[in-house]
Order: sequence, then structure tokens, then C-alpha cells
Amino acid sequence: MSHELREHTADVAVDATGESLGALFAAVADGLTAAQCDDVPVDVGERFAVAVESESVESLLFDYLDELVYERDVREVLPADHEATVTRTAGDGWRVDASARGIPFEAVDAREVKAVTYSEMTVEETADGWHAYVVFDV
Repeated sequence: MSHELREHTADVAVDATGESLGALFAAVADGLTAAQCDDVPVDVGERFAVAVESESVESLLFDYLDELVYERDVREVLPADHEATVTRTAGDGWRVDASARGIPFEAVDAREVKAVTYSEMTVEETADGWHAYVVFDV
């Protein structure tokens, strides 16, 4: 899995790939972390869990990232080192069960990402796995 930050007018975008949907979600979340902090410490912070359900893969990715922004604000931590598993629900929906390491703000020099946007969002299956493009409001 990988991610790359892209300039996007006044915002920042993440272009990410993953072998599975879970790997893709984790890569986009790692991109969210990278958009907020250039140097992420490796030995600080406790893991916390996040679980989200939604009706489509795109809305699930949006809601998952939005939940990470919420957790950042409530816990006063920078979510990092993301792990995610995406599954189908009993109906036609989707679920992500994920975790992140919450790095206390005092341990990082972080920039604020205000919100996740649907602007230009894509999530698609490719011959090599999955690809996503997500724009963040900074």
C-alpha cells in the first residue's frame, strides 16, 4: 500500500493504492496523517479503535476519514500508523474496523486538516488492487 500527497488549489489531495480495500483505507488515512505532519514520531502514543458502517465504499471511506478527524479533535492526538479491514455488512452496506496510534499533539508539529471532502473523490478497483483519490480541506 502507498500514498502520495498532491497539491490541489487551496487544499491537499491524497492519491493512494492498496492490494485490498483495508490496505487502501489505511493508505489514505496515512496520507491524512502526512497532510498534517511531516515528521511522525515512531515511539509515542497509544492505539485506539475506530469502526464505521456506510452504504457504499465511497461513503465509508469519507465517514472513516471524518471519524479520524473527529477522534483527532476529541482525543487531542494525531492518528498515525493506520490499520484497517473492510467487509460487507449483512445488507448491501460496508464496514471498516480500524485502529490508529494516537500521537499526543505536544509530541508533533502538526498542521490542521479541517475536513474531508467528496470533491473529486474516487475509489476504484484496478488490476493491481484498489485506488483512491481524496481531497482534504486545509
